[in-house]
Amino acid sequence: MPRDHLKPSRVRTLGANTTLSGFGQENMEKVYSDTGTASNDQSKTEESSVTKKRTASFWFDEDGLFNNDDEGRAERQQCAIAASNIIRNFSFMPENETIMVQHRHCLETVFQCLEDQNREDDELITNMLETLVNLAPVLDLRIFSSSKPSFIKMTEKGAVHAIMGMLSSSVKPWHCAAAELIGRLIINPDNESFLLPVIPQIYKRLVDLLSVPAYDAQAAAVSALYNVAEVNMDCRLKLASERWAVDRLLKIVKTPHPVPEVCRKTSMILESLVSEPQNRMHLLVHENTFAEILTAEGKYSDTFARILYELTARPSNKVTSGHAIWGNIN
Repeated sequence: MPRDHLKPSRVRTLGANTTLSGFGQENMEKVYSDTGTASNDQSKTEESSVTKKRTASFWFDEDGLFNNDDEGRAERQQCAIAASNIIRNFSFMPENETIMVQHRHCLETVFQCLEDQNREDDELITNMLETLVNLAPVLDLRIFSSSKPSFIKMTEKGAVHAIMGMLSSSVKPWHCAAAELIGRLIINPDNESFLLPVIPQIYKRLVDLLSVPAYDAQAAAVSALYNVAEVNMDCRLKLASERWAVDRLLKIVKTPHPVPEVCRKTSMILESLVSEPQNRMHLLVHENTFAEILTAEGKYSDTFARILYELTARPSNKVTSGHAIWGNIN
């Protein structure tokens, strides 16, 4: 865990309205009050009242049957983690995908765990997040507005908010998985309308991840940007105008990233950006870098040749490109 990752004290609500919840002594005063009233009705003697109160308090004594403030909580948490691990393993099996993404209660529970990332166990959150990553290619967020029975009242907006919370987390496995999850969700046209309102925040965070020294974080960000950039023209325009986006994408190719597939996808992202005429002014300032990669990186020379062609082939850009690459030719 990173040093800046802090969790507030956990607030447990399960069983909060029951007398004996197994989560500590939240309702002791009520128990004592009810027991005391019953004792007064049955007997007016102080000794009888004290005896009844002692009987009630025994349940919560240190050696009492229902004093599970720590042990009971840990046991229930272990059961939850075990269940989440089973759900995660189920999600790896292709034959289970369709059933799981159509089970609204299951999905609501998974997303609720992500919403409660500051209160739930880290392993539980990780299992639930990996489950969603596995199911994402066939997951339709519209299930939260369907006629299927709802037990938690999760909405599409709430689900996206939970994902964004994981993306902004300082925990590397979480923000990497969230980036991959977004990239897989957005390729489904039915999910676009729910993700597009937060596209600016998604770009900003993904571009931030491009500068993280960890290679897996860079790979997750590139994978997500690769799919997001293919969604529509507006996405490509916003990405090209995002500060440092093009610089950091080029750096991944120039360094290069140790995984060739990441470099290939990065090159494809840049090519998709240059295909939009409105992006040319953002990309022309990097023309020298494109030319350097063209001559130095044989694997991606075809892609960068096409990028330079798009930038320089049009009449309005010929003079500009001549000044940028070869200096003043007049």
